[in-house]
Amino acid sequence: MNRPTPDGSPGTAGCDPQWIKSSLSFSNSNCVEVASLPDGQIGVRDSKHAEGPVLRFTPDEWNAFLGAARNGEFDSFGKELSPRARHGGS
Repeated sequence: MNRPTPDGSPGTAGCDPQWIKSSLSFSNSNCVEVASLPDGQIGVRDSKHAEGPVLRFTPDEWNAFLGAARNGEFDSFGKELSPRARHGGS
């Protein structure tokens, strides 16, 4: 029996992906999970909404993202700006 995937496309019985949650996510409920999908893509979902939407990436896209993360290209995201920087000061 085929089960629909979170995006509504048909799935294949016995081919459910194994979702992995980061060991750095602790218990703060701000977690994402990653899985290799049966079609060869990489899936990312919100662990609090396992039946919700899945972001899908090709292996090349995923490897580009991981490389950028390893190089620190996203390190400034999520950090609060200083009051001076918020007002255009240098």
